[in-house]
Amino acid sequence: MDIMNEVQEIFRKVFDDDGLIISSRTTADDIEDWDSLTHMQLIVMLEKHYKIKFTTAEIKKAANVGELIEIILQKI
Repeated sequence: MDIMNEVQEIFRKVFDDDGLIISSRTTADDIEDWDSLTHMQLIVMLEKHYKIKFTTAEIKKAANVGELIEIILQKI
């Protein structure tokens, strides 16, 4: 399974939507329920799944899913 598929599965769990499709350009504006709380849930799930830790700066810097994946790839 490639990283985009893994991240998509995590998004589906966080947003409780088995039909959710994300792309590298997906942002919080594209998903209705993506607020600050779900953002932190996403970060925690990604950290647990990949056994990494994001810095506050990295979390703020990631403007879309693609940038988030780039940070994950740098850490694993």
